Amino acid sequence: MPTAEVSIDARLFHRRARGLVNHWKKSNGPEDSFHNVNSLLVIMGNVNEESNVYQKTTALQTWLFGYELTQTLMLFTADTLHVVTGGNKAKILESLKQWEGPQFPIEIHTRSRDETHNEEIFQRVVEVIAKQGTRVGVFPKDTQEGSFADGWKAALEKSQKTIENIDISAGIAEVFAIKDDEELRSTKMACRLSSLLMKNYFIEEMSQIIDEERKITHMEFAEKTEDVLLNEKMYKQLKFPADAASGNPDWCYTPIIQSGGEYDLKTSAVSTKKELHAGTIICSLGVRYKSYCSNIGRTFLIDPNKTQDKNYTFLLDVQRKVLDTMKEGVVIKDVYSRALDYIRNRRPDLEKKFVKNLGFGTGLEFRESSYLLNGKNTKELQRDMIFSLSVGFQDIENPKATDEKSKKYSLMLIDTIRITQEAPQILTVCETGVRDISYFFKDAEEEEEPAKKESPTNQRSAKSAVLNTKFRSEQDEASKDQARKEHQKMLAEQKHSEGLERYGDAGSLKKDNQKSVFRKFESYKRESALPKEVTSLRIVVDPRNDTLVLPIYGLAVPFHISTLQKVTKTDEGEFFYLRLNFITPGQPGKKDDTPFDDPNTNFVRALSFRSADGARMSEIYNQILELKKNAVKKESERKEMADIVEQDKLIEVKGKRPPRLPDVFARPGLDGKRPGELEIHSNGLRYVSPLRNENRIDILFNNIKHLFFQPCDGELIVLIHCQLKNPIMIGKKKTEHVQFYREASDAQFDETGNRRRKYVYGDEDELASEQEERRRRAALNKEFKQFGEKITELSENKVEVDVPFRDLAFNGVPFRTNVLLKPTQDCLVHLSEAPFLVVTLSDVEIVHLERVQFGLKNFDMVFTFKDYFQPPIHINTIPMSQLDNVKDWLDSMDIVFYEGPVNLNWGPIMKTIQEDPAEFYKEGGWSFLAIESDAEESDESGSEFAASESDFESSSSESSYASDASMDDGSDEDDEDEESGEDWDALEEKAKRADDKKYGSSKREADSDSDNDRKKKRKR
Repeated sequence: MPTAEVSIDARLFHRRARGLVNHWKKSNGPEDSFHNVNSLLVIMGNVNEESNVYQKTTALQTWLFGYELTQTLMLFTADTLHVVTGGNKAKILESLKQWEGPQFPIEIHTRSRDETHNEEIFQRVVEVIAKQGTRVGVFPKDTQEGSFADGWKAALEKSQKTIENIDISAGIAEVFAIKDDEELRSTKMACRLSSLLMKNYFIEEMSQIIDEERKITHMEFAEKTEDVLLNEKMYKQLKFPADAASGNPDWCYTPIIQSGGEYDLKTSAVSTKKELHAGTIICSLGVRYKSYCSNIGRTFLIDPNKTQDKNYTFLLDVQRKVLDTMKEGVVIKDVYSRALDYIRNRRPDLEKKFVKNLGFGTGLEFRESSYLLNGKNTKELQRDMIFSLSVGFQDIENPKATDEKSKKYSLMLIDTIRITQEAPQILTVCETGVRDISYFFKDAEEEEEPAKKESPTNQRSAKSAVLNTKFRSEQDEASKDQARKEHQKMLAEQKHSEGLERYGDAGSLKKDNQKSVFRKFESYKRESALPKEVTSLRIVVDPRNDTLVLPIYGLAVPFHISTLQKVTKTDEGEFFYLRLNFITPGQPGKKDDTPFDDPNTNFVRALSFRSADGARMSEIYNQILELKKNAVKKESERKEMADIVEQDKLIEVKGKRPPRLPDVFARPGLDGKRPGELEIHSNGLRYVSPLRNENRIDILFNNIKHLFFQPCDGELIVLIHCQLKNPIMIGKKKTEHVQFYREASDAQFDETGNRRRKYVYGDEDELASEQEERRRRAALNKEFKQFGEKITELSENKVEVDVPFRDLAFNGVPFRTNVLLKPTQDCLVHLSEAPFLVVTLSDVEIVHLERVQFGLKNFDMVFTFKDYFQPPIHINTIPMSQLDNVKDWLDSMDIVFYEGPVNLNWGPIMKTIQEDPAEFYKEGGWSFLAIESDAEESDESGSEFAASESDFESSSSESSYASDASMDDGSDEDDEDEESGEDWDALEEKAKRADDKKYGSSKREADSDSDNDRKKKRKR
């Protein structure tokens, strides 16, 4: 392992080392997985080809360093990691001490060729172990060989220290079980490669072998499949991603291919030397990427009968039932028991054929025995765990077997899944429908009789040169669309069952702040606080206390301005009247009655005052209006600030300079137009203006909901964006979005005397200018990305950086302008300019695609949320060319979507759901969107030109702006339609008759003369 080629991710190492020790400390106890050990000892000796690649020692080193370090000893104590290794590896590990972020202390003991020196190092490590305690955690199943391992054993025996070795394999398995973002990315790539190998190689090769009736053994076919991954020249044919080779893809195990009546559904199965039989074929394979494992398995039925189709369909139902059960917080044994109960109730004849476990946890180790999905495991499923899920029935009897090898068959489905809060995410993508895995190769004479009984649409023909579609690409699109529809159907069923389970008989929903609260107003605490002017028994307006003091029967009675509904002033003769109407219970025309402590008490509804002094009454009237206006303004400000939560104080870094990002602007901006600095402190971020130190923005880590880094590729700025959980005040503005950016344009660098002009004179070469632009943008991206990673590191992973995927971006109108919307791992965002848009996908209930019909250039998208009181978000005018891309993205994020040809009025729909969500789900839930879509499609297919009135009433224009711009024209047309439908000649004749009645014949003669004059003028 050359030193120059190896670099260890220091940030990842320190974070994971701290996480390991923290987990060890928290779970330390007599009954816990670490068994109350005092230290952790990990030894790696020499590695040979016969060694088991799936050892805890190897996995732990790969997890921490990214590499295997042979002839290396690691000793974890509660506060330090001691490493004993050779000179070259020691130099590599020394770089870990240069990390600027939070470190886990590491002490490196370098070995040499001097055996005496090496023995002294081992003795020092033994002393450290003895000082910590006698209980040492080890991996007893890992076998270590070589002089290094022998030297350690000799040093341990020579010391004569009493040390008790404790197996901590289960504890380390718990640490490995929950994957971080880096691990999830590697696992997803491994699953993608496995899926592509299954689809683009094995299925094609298998169907061709059966069609050509070639003879090949299971072992030969498995070795042939194995060679494909080892040959990088095949990657393009397999449609591997361009960066696939960088992760050193390798096999988790040699592919397992079985057929011919002999099946073993265990992980330890091997391909036999018997020939491939054209009956039931089972294939399972798994690819490792950056040492992270994946697994996929499929069953293929050759000329199946109806019984086999029925059993396979039931296997799909079982898998769907298991997936519905596997959620965060569920005990593993409950998953297996529910699957068994489902089989016992539906198909008791298959209960004994069911597999003994449903798979296992996977990751750096292919099979983690601590996380077996069986009926005895009491561990809980947690978010971001990865499992190889395997469902199957073994040795089912086939009553309609055509040969001896087909009398028994087995069925199996294997997928790699990720545990989430709701339904698990299936990472391996390969079709599982009956039509997709069934192949029919019989001759025409042989299948003439069954063809009369079976519908040809339920059969999948063998690979042929004659296509069912005009282009070959259309076949791939059709299968892709069918797979997407099946996945959406499964997601919709899950969403519906979740809705029924969540609401049950919940009745009407109530928003937290929806219920009106009676507010008590106290103008004066005591009588002496009344204004002095009340002694004259005149109307007094007291703006200081927001109160009107009115004389009633010789008493000064105060009324708070909030109790006043309206005031009117009228003049009648010599007197002027002032009428005051107050808010009381049971007022007509009010939807929600104002709450009162006791509505049965007597209330003053209105008061009238009369005066001959008009100037005085006008003055009072204007004062009351001004007071009411100010009161309404204060109330609106109070409601606007109701969701402002006071943040904790920012804890500044002391003793050293905090990490800084200089020359950045803030949105919303502070006073001045000069850039400031963004700093990372102990519990949050601080933006400091260069003008005044007290002019700053503080954002705490616990108030950041999402943190985004958007590079300047294709943009004018590079930015870091914070979406907050609770809004904060910046100046006098309330905001939940704070952004820090730097411009990437030439204007920032080309000023005279600045970075470039200082060294370059005259006209610049265009190519050099473009290269400089690319270099500068790359440097900006690197600087901001590293700063974002520092935020993640120093926040102890409370805040994770999300990066928009520009390749998946599409145009749309979320507000008033057409912008580029970019998906991220967890959101859909628009961050380049205000107003910003951030849609959190985990909060989305369903998505409805509107105006999806032939002939339109654009469609709309509506996001509805799990919080039914949150108004839906509309994104309009998305190009129709992006429809498939949007569907694929939504499907990949496991979001249920529907489509329809018209826009819906979402206000009444959401109100109906709020009133009784239980009844909504009992009546079918969101399925009404699919029903309406199907109905519209059937209408269109029946008549290409027919359209109902409802289509015109509910459908919108091509964009919201077009409708706004044509509002005036539309109103004119409507007025014309509302008048008569007569033509211009009829209207003119009608007008003439009306003139005759009014003016008589003289008018008509004058009109005819004027008409003749006009004709003569035209002739000239």
